[in-house]
Amino acid sequence: MTTLIRHPYLDHPGPIAFAHRGGAADGLENTAAQFRRAMEAGYRYLETDVHATRDGKLVAFHDATLDRVTDGAGRIADLLWSDVRHARVAGQEPVPLFEELLEAFPEARWNVDLKAEPALHPLLNLIGRANAWDRVCVGSFSETRVVRAQRLAGPRLATSFGTRGVLGLRLRSWGLPAALRRSAVAAQVPESQSGVRVVDARFVRAAHARGLQVHVWTVNEPERMHRLLDLGVDGIMTDHIDTLRKVMEERGAWA
Repeated sequence: MTTLIRHPYLDHPGPIAFAHRGGAADGLENTAAQFRRAMEAGYRYLETDVHATRDGKLVAFHDATLDRVTDGAGRIADLLWSDVRHARVAGQEPVPLFEELLEAFPEARWNVDLKAEPALHPLLNLIGRANAWDRVCVGSFSETRVVRAQRLAGPRLATSFGTRGVLGLRLRSWGLPAALRRSAVAAQVPESQSGVRVVDARFVRAAHARGLQVHVWTVNEPERMHRLLDLGVDGIMTDHIDTLRKVMEERGAWA
């Protein structure tokens, strides 16, 4: 693992442990209760997703609809916050506003997956109001969406590559020409995609040569965690927060 700090968000000793949706394995993903559990377990980097309700409220939630993980139903983009606020994740915990999470956990840094275009302006407005530029990194599968966020916010916003950027970096690692966005600070990637390996020694070297950190999602098995850390990745996102902490403690890498 190399030390690459192109933005204050990445200022952390050693590899970064990310609690994916707060630790989704516990069944209360993206809830204040689960993020609190992750913080109590020693995590300072929390991963979440954001959608905007019909009236522009920014909620921390992965899916486009409430149906899978809550006792509510419907597309978040079609619902008012007054409707969404009554849904309960696993029938227990409310869906939080991202603004509430920023306030509740002032020591946390947030990796935010910008799930849909209507959430873009509410997210940037919130980060600005909260002066949380050093605490948030924005990513998305959509390279266009991330580029738009970067253009609106400028270098004060940390961003990761979208799918197109990751593909370009993979091509560069093979010695092939590809355009790369210079403003990104990290490549956040799966270990493999559709049977094709993404993260290997060449990929990590190519990223580090360009000043980019490599964060891998979503890794839940100890043997995979060890293998990736051996490759020199700079961060791991996991649903199993106790497992990743144990692995990093064994390696003397838990900060």
